[in-house]
Amino acid sequence: MFRLSFVLAGLALASGAAQAEVAISVTYLQQEVERPPVLSNLDPIPEDLGMAGAELGLADNLTTAKFLGHKYDLTVTTVPEGADWAQAARQALANSPFVILDAPVQAQLEVADLPEAAGAVLFNASAPDLSLREAECRANLLHTLPSDVMRTDALAQFLVKRRWDEIVLIAGEHPGDQAFAEALKRSLQKFRLELQAEKTWVFDADLRRNAAQEVPLFTQEFGDYDVLLIADELDDFGRYIPFNTWEPRPVAGSEGLQPVTWSRVVEQWGAVQMQNRFADQAGRAMRPKDYAAWAAYRALGEAVTRTQSDDPAVLRDYILSDDFELAGFKGRAMNFRAWNGQLRQPIPLVTDRAVVAMAPLEGFLHQRTELDTLGIDEAESQCQAFKE
Repeated sequence: MFRLSFVLAGLALASGAAQAEVAISVTYLQQEVERPPVLSNLDPIPEDLGMAGAELGLADNLTTAKFLGHKYDLTVTTVPEGADWAQAARQALANSPFVILDAPVQAQLEVADLPEAAGAVLFNASAPDLSLREAECRANLLHTLPSDVMRTDALAQFLVKRRWDEIVLIAGEHPGDQAFAEALKRSLQKFRLELQAEKTWVFDADLRRNAAQEVPLFTQEFGDYDVLLIADELDDFGRYIPFNTWEPRPVAGSEGLQPVTWSRVVEQWGAVQMQNRFADQAGRAMRPKDYAAWAAYRALGEAVTRTQSDDPAVLRDYILSDDFELAGFKGRAMNFRAWNGQLRQPIPLVTDRAVVAMAPLEGFLHQRTELDTLGIDEAESQCQAFKE
């Protein structure tokens, strides 16, 4: 037994030595964007938001790499607002064909369209915009952050299950708020729910003192309804809506019951262990952008492990294949949609203190996978880049 173990150990070491040439260098490329002022500063944006998730992905990949002789590293590049974004992207691509992008839509498209990015594998870890998965999709750009529509579809499924079909909406004026509001409307239509009324939040009063006076009057004309949806992705006014409405009704969307990529309250399926690893590393809870960046680096690591290759073309083909699976601590194996590069994933529906449900919900069926009930399905996709 001892001699057999010794031989097997020797073979494993020899195999590791043979694979030592597999090396993956990843750049986390972030464009700084000025955030508009909001009513409350109780929830400051962490300085390492997103990049901390990539660092955990690196650490998790290195755990496997030490047995296989693979190598991974991570470079974080932050581009100040107004600086030369394209030049920073060219430099990142000169160092590695693997880039995790933390930037708005147009900045990501600028990188994807660079000649230097033609054979690269790029990951969108920050932009939920539907356009990046639809008409503006790029074959070299994969998405580990769910689209707005994936999240709103998850919420719409919950409304159907609860039979909350009298629905009203308040949306902010920020472009992100408006995009989320449009996604909500699209999901309500998809699941045959009717929006009874909607209003735009235009107040600039200090709601920390005036919410009890302003919000009841603002919501009084809604009349009776089952649930109030909030589109406040800027995290500006939504926190002042619950318990201040004219009618005492549940609130969902950007506030109240929220469909999210990730939350500190996700605890099943081994999630606690990942939450603890992240907290030990970053000193805070993991946020959605952190999770998306982690999933990007882990997807790359999983593909390297399975293919034993560091060739970007080989890795991209495997990532988009039916053989690829990523354990994402959400109860189901996750993989990418071959028609637009979006990572399929369950969407937790959460409050501040608990997971209420995990979408897709039971009863929402699909011929391929129930995960494709969330977001744009292949038959309705306008993305052509992945077909070429």
